[in-house]
Amino acid sequence: MKLAVVGGGSTYTPELVDGFARLRDALPVTELVLVDPAAERLELVGGLARRIFARQGHPGRITTTADLDAGVAGADAVLLQLRVGGQAARLQDETWPLECGCVGQETTGAGGLAKALRTVPVVLDIAERVRRAAPGAWIIDFTNPVGIVARALLQAGHKAVGLCNVAIGFQRKFAALLGAEPASVHLDHVGLNHLTWEFGVRLGGPEGEDLLPRLLAEHGEAIAADLRLPRAVLDRLGVVPSYYLRYFYAHDAVVRELGAKPSRAAEVAAMERELLSLYADPALDEKPALLAKRGGAFYSEAAVELAAALLGGGGPAVQVVNTRNGVTLPFLPEDAVIEVQAAVDGSGPVPLAVPRPDPLYAGLLAHVTAYEDLALDAALRGGRERVARALLAHPLVGQFDLAEALTDRLLAHNKEHLPWA
Repeated sequence: MKLAVVGGGSTYTPELVDGFARLRDALPVTELVLVDPAAERLELVGGLARRIFARQGHPGRITTTADLDAGVAGADAVLLQLRVGGQAARLQDETWPLECGCVGQETTGAGGLAKALRTVPVVLDIAERVRRAAPGAWIIDFTNPVGIVARALLQAGHKAVGLCNVAIGFQRKFAALLGAEPASVHLDHVGLNHLTWEFGVRLGGPEGEDLLPRLLAEHGEAIAADLRLPRAVLDRLGVVPSYYLRYFYAHDAVVRELGAKPSRAAEVAAMERELLSLYADPALDEKPALLAKRGGAFYSEAAVELAAALLGGGGPAVQVVNTRNGVTLPFLPEDAVIEVQAAVDGSGPVPLAVPRPDPLYAGLLAHVTAYEDLALDAALRGGRERVARALLAHPLVGQFDLAEALTDRLLAHNKEHLPWA
């Protein structure tokens, strides 16, 4: 089995490689190709990846290349984890929206739109090359904004699934609180990528007893603190929102907080420099503890589980993925991409029935889906007018003068990545 990782020079990659090594019975990889144009990073990451495989006795071969077509040729699955513009572009995404009093964040709001505009054309080009070099390959997208990117891939007819680590993170946290095995915890996880809620936490599967009320009663303070939201928010909702709902439920407080401290992009850039220095040590043969602070917790387990379900030929596995809505959430378009539990096998994901969100949640989901329609249109066709329409539609913007100011800043900071700008 051949897997290719596009963006293989990422400092995330050792986390992924460690998962492939530990879970090789579930996913017997014979060849892993790390593809990245950044030669120096790729050499460091590739060296550590080989040492991780060797330490854990994995018989698979790891190769590195800057040649995308050669790297993906004949692959069974291609994982996308790229960042167009690197941390420098992320720093801009987190900075210029604050000048207008808006959240500066790389996956939502104006910064998230900028990332989508840079990313969608590049991902679609990669996917077309995958289609030529490995016609049967599945594309597993971890590249943000996952929902918009996955929708672009699916609308272009690619065999693609979007993946995020938010759900598996909740599963692990709730399992620990309940003293249960993670695999026994089923989440009623509903929404869009980075706009989800846990409506139920069940032991033993979708029909199990809902233990969410117990979790909120016994551990509500800890859960709220982990989300960096007031306990009153959880009490009002009666469900657990993802961390990313903080940008909606506490927008102004978050803007003040972001304006008073170094950006996350600056923190990550410093962390990456330190990680790459560690990776250069020929004695290092396991992922360093510092990597846990980089983000992407449990990414490797989620990726292995999804790839194994898509490629293993066994019965369907149940996993939270980003996939086509169909009729799952009837108040959204059928071609919207939603993030829900799905039965996944070699033919792809099929969403399970989920609780229908009441208007408090459905309204926001419909609003953000409409924004994503416009964002994808802007990413595919370009033009200042399309960018401004997308920003005006976003619930974190929504004012004409504000959308205009943000549009000017977005285009000014992204000219090198947007040929039409």
